Amino acid sequence: MSKIIALANQKGGVGKTTTSVNLAASLFALKQKVLLIDLDPQGNATMGSGVNKSNLRLTVNDVLQETVEITSVIIKATPGGYDLLPGNGDLTAAEISLINKPQRERKLKQALAIIAQQYDFILLDCPPSLNMLTLNALVAANSLLIPMQCEYYALEGLSALLHTMEQVKQNLNDTLHIEGILQTMYDPRNRLAQDVAKQLKEHFPSKVYKTVIPRNVRLAEAPSHGVPVLLYDKASRGSTAYMALAGEILKQARKTPAMQESEEMQYGN
Repeated sequence: MSKIIALANQKGGVGKTTTSVNLAASLFALKQKVLLIDLDPQGNATMGSGVNKSNLRLTVNDVLQETVEITSVIIKATPGGYDLLPGNGDLTAAEISLINKPQRERKLKQALAIIAQQYDFILLDCPPSLNMLTLNALVAANSLLIPMQCEYYALEGLSALLHTMEQVKQNLNDTLHIEGILQTMYDPRNRLAQDVAKQLKEHFPSKVYKTVIPRNVRLAEAPSHGVPVLLYDKASRGSTAYMALAGEILKQARKTPAMQESEEMQYGN
């Protein structure tokens, strides 16, 4: 059964797209069938996957507008091995045009129903805002992965995102839950980072990943070469961290519902 994970945080610059691209490549390296969907008009996940966003004839926008079948837009086997449903600035139009459409928040969910069973994991890279595109992702997803920097305003932003998630859960997608909270660009020498990390673990003991993504030059350089860091520098700390994260997520996915429920009861979440 396919696992659909939305990667979201309304705060920009937290490593959301970096995580989307590198997690997709790392899961593929672990023999998983993966589809990455770029829902951000900036198209950074598309570019980071080795696809020129300026040369696209069709994008996820066409899927949301229901003018084409999703199968005709998916780009097979990017350099990272995973499939890609690309995005670019055309998605800005979707934000406006979907407003007057019936079932507007379910367009992505309806489209994914056609191909979901072809994949083990579908990752949704959301824009850095809580808009109609993000709402479509939260309605389509099974769970929410939250990349975040351990900094002063991080917990406040997390509270806003969790509030939105609860509203979606009550009204549009009652199975939505937190997949995990990922600490990104982490510098252990930073006292504030240590303090925020401690608070995260106190509030969400069963949801904070053991894996921490460090600040890493090779990780920052890889997007300019249009490849995941796994292909750019396999031995780098960034690559090793994302492989560890993929392993952690895969292990969690293989747990039975009963095992997961027991674990959450144990931690009170």
